Amino acid sequence: MLKENLKRLALGLIAFISAISIGVASADNVRSYGTDLSKYQGNTAQFVRNDDEFTIAQVGGMYEDGSSYTQSTYTNQVKSALMQNKRAHTYIWLQTGNNSYLAKKAVNTFLPTINSTVPKGSIIALDCEAGYGNDINGNTNAVIDAMTTVKNAGYTPVFYSYQGYAHAHFDMNRIIATYPNSFWIAGYPYRNGIYPAPMEYFPSDTGVCIWQFSDHGSGANSVAIDYDIDLLGITKNGYKNGNANKPVTTTPVIQQAKEDKKVINNTKTYIVKSGDTLSGIAIRFNTTYQDLARINNIASPYVIYPNQVIKIKGDNTVANNTSNSATTYVVKSGDTLSGIATKYGTTYQALANLNGISYPYTIYPNQVLKVNGITNKTYTVRSGDTLSGIANKLGVSVSYLVSKNGIHNANLIYPNQVLNY
Repeated sequence: MLKENLKRLALGLIAFISAISIGVASADNVRSYGTDLSKYQGNTAQFVRNDDEFTIAQVGGMYEDGSSYTQSTYTNQVKSALMQNKRAHTYIWLQTGNNSYLAKKAVNTFLPTINSTVPKGSIIALDCEAGYGNDINGNTNAVIDAMTTVKNAGYTPVFYSYQGYAHAHFDMNRIIATYPNSFWIAGYPYRNGIYPAPMEYFPSDTGVCIWQFSDHGSGANSVAIDYDIDLLGITKNGYKNGNANKPVTTTPVIQQAKEDKKVINNTKTYIVKSGDTLSGIAIRFNTTYQDLARINNIASPYVIYPNQVIKIKGDNTVANNTSNSATTYVVKSGDTLSGIATKYGTTYQALANLNGISYPYTIYPNQVLKVNGITNKTYTVRSGDTLSGIANKLGVSVSYLVSKNGIHNANLIYPNQVLNY
């Protein structure tokens, strides 16, 4: 999606989140994180954290002159997401102005591809952030008509834009009255993929279902990706009980993802064929060329040869099965969540998630915290890594990694160094 500076919210104008504004005061248990993708993220679905649950991939778009384009990465991104046990959804770039005919045509143009890719009931979002004039009534009619086309096709309609643009060009009250809780809002208080979402800067509005709170999360290939929080559980639509492995309907892409996942689970090595590239092998086995290079000790420029045996198994981030034996901890006066997290070799975010504690993460003396179910993990440093970049990728702080690993100089780490987190 566009990365315009207008999407960044002036912090002084951002309203504090409230139960009235989004109606999710008790919805912590349905919230989940995920990404949205276009061709710029490549064929492999990218995520910021291992526990992200969904992605929304662009299938294509249409302009006000009726011309359209497709995203060649769409089906591969969906398949890759499903193979990573993530829920997959769709968005369309909709720049058709107040023309209802074109707005509906845009949806119908991409429905054949969508029908063969994602399950019924899943999201089709309409990305409306450019190309709309001052005809608020006409713009609104066109978008509602397109959303109705989505609904009639058996999918969940969602409207995407950033707050200022949405209210300047659309009657948001009418859109939300027609399709309640369908507003996917963009607004970036920070430029990095901070975790958890900084809810104190939530852009309060009516009918918000998803907040795209960063446009600079970091994926496996170190590419910038949009980072989102699903506030109401709408990304579970199309999947039984929100289980990515249980789509409500099947498609050729879903079936292929299942078959490929079985092959990958049983594959430990691959014999290079003439014409193969490391990146191509990585896509086939739902990994990255960097991981394959690391596992097989292949240095840049990553040259491989016919009949070379490539190991497929292995991950840069692996569980060590070193869960702390304690199951609960009783908070003492002076304790902090971050201090307790350090004691048990985890992060304050993990403890907060485990105990349902929301920002600003206040705890009280004699409060009983669950500390079991948290597994220590390791990260193997790659060439070019920085501690700050690793911390951002893992959703922890630099100071936490320094303390956890006894690092004396945060600017000095080495390739193949194993970091605990």
